[in-house]
Amino acid sequence: MAEFIRFRPTSALALPPAADQDFSLVLGGPLFQMLRRVGLSDDKLGLAHRRLLASIAITWAPLVVLSALQGRLVGPRSETPFLYDVGFQLRFLVVAPLLILAELTVHRRMRPIVDEFGLRGLVRTGQADRFAQALGEAARWRNAIPAEVSLLAIVYAAGLPFAMRRYLAMGDGWYAAPAAGSGLSLAGLWLVFVSLPLLQFLVLRWYFRLLIWARFLWRVSRLDLDLNVTHPDKAGGLGFLAESLSAFVPIAAAHGMLMAGTIVDRLLYAKASLTDFQLEVVCGALVLTLVFAGPLTVFGPRLAQVKRLGLRQYGAVGQTYVQEFRRKWIEGGAPADEPLVGSGDIQSLADLGNSFGTAEQMRIAPIRPTALLYFLAAFLAPIAPLVLAMMPAEQLIGRLVGMVF
Repeated sequence: MAEFIRFRPTSALALPPAADQDFSLVLGGPLFQMLRRVGLSDDKLGLAHRRLLASIAITWAPLVVLSALQGRLVGPRSETPFLYDVGFQLRFLVVAPLLILAELTVHRRMRPIVDEFGLRGLVRTGQADRFAQALGEAARWRNAIPAEVSLLAIVYAAGLPFAMRRYLAMGDGWYAAPAAGSGLSLAGLWLVFVSLPLLQFLVLRWYFRLLIWARFLWRVSRLDLDLNVTHPDKAGGLGFLAESLSAFVPIAAAHGMLMAGTIVDRLLYAKASLTDFQLEVVCGALVLTLVFAGPLTVFGPRLAQVKRLGLRQYGAVGQTYVQEFRRKWIEGGAPADEPLVGSGDIQSLADLGNSFGTAEQMRIAPIRPTALLYFLAAFLAPIAPLVLAMMPAEQLIGRLVGMVF
């Protein structure tokens, strides 16, 4: 039976940790190097408090000063003073800091994830060079100067004209010039030329990093990895990749804050109702799931192949074993002096059944439902208080009970 059990070769290379191979989605790039030179970061993304203060000083504080100078910092809610514009307070005081702090979270959590490929011996000896090439490509993309320059160009070429048209069309507000029809105020100009582009750049840079991660996973998925259909993580040994969703939780929370700010502004100033945003919230959750969990599905074909092969070969082992078990214990083939009670044959039969059951439960994508739920909860958490604020507790409880019964 040994030829059936060892249906996968076991020779693999224990690779050095990814830290020695310069893997990090965030520890590099022209902006990172600039932040190091001006003392806003160290070599390991420390000094995060300095970056947070710098972000607020550039995006939010000038808007406070300029709005105060033009007399639009506070005032009647109908005139949309700056401090009453909840959406922008969340963008620059919560969302931008979250995107900055997420760098440290992703850096610390993603490196151990990549290390697992070597620590678990998943990369075979003959595939080590290709794995190293995938790591090197990720580092080159991360450090590419044209990449971040292109992101900045996109922000100003596409985002700036849109923002100008939007805030000019919206008319009255703290971002509008005092004289009607005369354009944007100084605060409005700082908003569309500095604050919003910086926030948009931070968002786009995260999507570029996600592209690097997806490309790395795609290249690794093309390797002949040493996967095992009976691995207890029910993902062939790749279950650790689900932890990447936990690393991206701060980014999901930032997107939730962005949507919450937009909803609050429309509720306060556009006379909208909370039910008007049901489709937007659902679509936002689905898109985020596809974008951040989607890269993990590149292992689907390989895991499906391992599962099919494993079920066939463990099924063959099971068939051989149960036939021998039946002849021995059911048809009377056991020696007269060998008792059934205490025999290891029954335990072996049970173990074989458990192994086959584990193979049947193997997922074809290394995504754990709990990790996905935590990720979605981070997105929905900033929106949930709006439901509690806009709907009486008795009505909310009644609807929840109605959904259950």
